[in-house]
Amino acid sequence: MSSENKTQRREYKNIFIERNAEGIAWLYFDQSESSANVLSAEMFIDLDAAMDDLLKDPPAGLVFLSNKKSGFIAGADVKAFTRVDTEAQVKESIEVGQSMFNRIEAFGVPTVAVIHGFCLGGGLELALACDYRIVCDDEPARIGLPEVLLGIHPGFGGSVRLIRLIGALSAMPIMLTGRSLNARRAKRLGVVDDSVPRRHLRSAAIKLINNKPVLKRKGFIATLVNTSLARSLIARYMKQQTAKKVSEEHYPAPFALIDLWQSKGGNDQAMMKGEADSIAKLFMHPTTKRLVRVFMLQEQLKGLVVNEADFETRHVHVIGAGVMGGDIAAWCALKGMRVTLQDRAPEYIESAMQRANKLFKRRLKDKYERQSAKDRLIPDHKSYGLEHADVVIEVIIEDLNAKVALYKEIEPRLKKNAVLATNTSSIALEDIANHLENPSRLIGLHFFNPVAKMQLVEVLKADITDTVQHQKGISFVRAIDRLPLPAKSSPGFLVNRILLPYLLEAVELYDEGVPMTFIDDAATRFGMPMGPILLADTVGLDICHSVALILSKALGMPMPSILSKMIDEERLGVKSGRGFYKYNKGKPIYGKKQTNSPLSEKEVQDRMILRLLNECVACMREGIVEKTAFLDAGMIFGTGFAPFTGGPMHYLEDRGISETRNELELLEQKYGDRFKPDVGWTDLHTYLK
Repeated sequence: MSSENKTQRREYKNIFIERNAEGIAWLYFDQSESSANVLSAEMFIDLDAAMDDLLKDPPAGLVFLSNKKSGFIAGADVKAFTRVDTEAQVKESIEVGQSMFNRIEAFGVPTVAVIHGFCLGGGLELALACDYRIVCDDEPARIGLPEVLLGIHPGFGGSVRLIRLIGALSAMPIMLTGRSLNARRAKRLGVVDDSVPRRHLRSAAIKLINNKPVLKRKGFIATLVNTSLARSLIARYMKQQTAKKVSEEHYPAPFALIDLWQSKGGNDQAMMKGEADSIAKLFMHPTTKRLVRVFMLQEQLKGLVVNEADFETRHVHVIGAGVMGGDIAAWCALKGMRVTLQDRAPEYIESAMQRANKLFKRRLKDKYERQSAKDRLIPDHKSYGLEHADVVIEVIIEDLNAKVALYKEIEPRLKKNAVLATNTSSIALEDIANHLENPSRLIGLHFFNPVAKMQLVEVLKADITDTVQHQKGISFVRAIDRLPLPAKSSPGFLVNRILLPYLLEAVELYDEGVPMTFIDDAATRFGMPMGPILLADTVGLDICHSVALILSKALGMPMPSILSKMIDEERLGVKSGRGFYKYNKGKPIYGKKQTNSPLSEKEVQDRMILRLLNECVACMREGIVEKTAFLDAGMIFGTGFAPFTGGPMHYLEDRGISETRNELELLEQKYGDRFKPDVGWTDLHTYLK
């Protein structure tokens, strides 16, 4: 954002201020040595000093904005969370932020927050302390208070000010879910006052300062909702709805926020103090520390890109327009890349284009953006785009001979430095690469279904894979806003290999007479996002069977006979309308839930989770990933493994290594070799360092 008529400039380490001839001060956040602004202790020191200087010579108006391309402010410094040990330290930090934002709110001239890109957590809390907020609407915006995803809730006055601004019925769901708003929805809800193109941001801010429009007041209904009796009734309903999604035992933050509003809503000062007291307690809860760890795992995966400027993906060519291939192509086009989508004939590409258009309509509200995305996705059954592509992704049937035949045809036509990738979920890279003229160029890019929702992509390499090609694959994954997980090529790779024993044990339990709803409920109460029986149906029992066959041959993993029988009966899961469950329009028909089980809930959980943990240990021993942090990240972002645990390896440490191994040995004695502890348990402590 350039400024005009600059007359003065004052610089601090992470902030600079410019004043124009009209006397308006433009305060730019510009965190040193960082691509994004966060509210670190240093940032607060600079902001305090800047406000001191501004008070000595008050401007006609004060505009807060960011000098970073990435966005406004990403929130508080999450790394600082890991250095906090006591409730007193937490309260002190929260009170610093509250005092700073109270100071902005009480500033004697009109204040405006000019937002572009992300404005999250403490960034939005700062914006809420301003009189007015404007958001740039010609680039994606993410505006929200996602603190519950870290096990806490807004603490710098955000809950007080958002409820005051738009009312509790609109504000509480934003804070309880942690979901972000785009520019259009933020304006519709009243979180921002205006949304304008980037070129008009400056003039819109000046107009607000000069005109000083009356601040919006919430209506009668919002005022009524904030009365003591109404809060009590609505809070009870909010807790019931929240409990359907998460348990208070595992995720206390949203429930604490509801309690805070119920007891202190309507009294801004009391609620502000309540924020600090509540967060101080939440910080000491094990869930918060683990969720902060999950956030740091995510940041580790994002930070894997090196020499980013050396490789840029402009054109992607996807071969195979089935569900997975078509959805990969659509996602790349959505993220701004030119994509050519190849299949045997135009009719095989048509359904992929239809699904892509639905994705664009759902994700892009501007009709011009939607049209641009459609224009970037090009049906290409004659493979004209192959020679021009920076990244080529093969997504055809899981048949080695078919893949080898395709690669012999396409390899001579590739650009010299193009990334060549397979999305295979079960065939070892070496088996394909050995048939190439240049086997070192092949990598694996294993996406998960549904592509538009699943964040993780396994970026696979074999011993012969060129390191530069592998790194290009990681860069590409980040360029499409996904999390790259570097892993070694092996049967099932990482995520599917670890997940399969868990799914197969659920099938064994069902075969032994444990009701499938009981199994699924036991898993979700442990913290899984979906029960294993429903998950197997959703993935497709034919796919589970195919992967299980490969792993049973490669790793000696036994497969329940019932799977083969169900496939013979064409009970494939959701796709056929019947698997373990029956389905109506893709939704399971549960009927009356059965609660009589020959095993307790804990026994069911242990059998499934311990097999999963045993496979995690085997993967670490084999070096499928370099460190336990990657394994935890892979299982959380690839399968939704209970985030509040910090990941399976972190959970294993908390549960106790020797105790867990002893439990496996007892299960081995009772149920056989599938519970035999992997030899990696002996040296497990070396992987956990």
